[in-house]
Amino acid sequence: MRGFLPDCDIRVPGSLAEALGLLSAEPGVWTPFAGGTDLMVVYNAGRLKATRFLDLSRLAELRGIAEEGASLAFGSLTSFSEIREHRAVHQHFPNLVKSARATGALAIQNRGTLGGNIVNASPAADTPPSLLAYGAELELVSLRGRRRVAYDRFHLGYKQMDLAPDELVARILVPMPEGRSFHYFRKVGTRQAQAISKVCLAAHARVADGCVAELRIGLGSVAPAPVRARNAEAALIGKPVAELPLLAARAALLGDMSPIDDIRASAHYRSVVTQNVLGHMLRELASV
Repeated sequence: MRGFLPDCDIRVPGSLAEALGLLSAEPGVWTPFAGGTDLMVVYNAGRLKATRFLDLSRLAELRGIAEEGASLAFGSLTSFSEIREHRAVHQHFPNLVKSARATGALAIQNRGTLGGNIVNASPAADTPPSLLAYGAELELVSLRGRRRVAYDRFHLGYKQMDLAPDELVARILVPMPEGRSFHYFRKVGTRQAQAISKVCLAAHARVADGCVAELRIGLGSVAPAPVRARNAEAALIGKPVAELPLLAARAALLGDMSPIDDIRASAHYRSVVTQNVLGHMLRELASV
């Protein structure tokens, strides 16, 4: 049974200050939303428990993509379509373009936002693995001020985040890659499009003097939250790209995952497929 809309109190603040004022006055009472694409799924299923909402869609302060120093800054209301169409994102962050394309249908991409994808905190979301691979940082804002947190420390567990009840994600800052870069993104789902991922892996590496000088691997759908594959990274950093230790990296990867059985895939399937995707990524890296 669907939710009953008249039960809901929806406010549409006209400024960021107004939105933060409401969150500060009644912490934990208001549920912010942007595109609302995930919210409507819960509403249509009749499982929407919250009744007081802040529609952030009119806040110009949370929009835009702009270069800021050595980073590209994304307003949290940046849509997936805007990511797909932005020249600088294509040039520097192709994984983000691929993950935006993998998110739902065009209607979802037009409506859904990068900040919403992060704060919805689904382990199966498509953009978080790419943000982890690129070393993204979040700028959080409240009436108390602004603070920044590394994205790989933002998710604390299933639907748990380093985000206070009076805070909003204002911007996502992604450092520009330096030197010779390698980018990889792979989503495994039931279909090529409009499917929730069973496994998702994104990687970004910097190669210097024939060796892996820097590597970050982001994983989705294999743990309670999007995670960095730090064990697998450690097994590969410093190694010559022509002699990457595939078996050791696959074994190390198992320590980065805690997959579950659910309606989309078994834990065994997720473990095996994630190792296979890692192997495919390493073969591509070796050919750089």
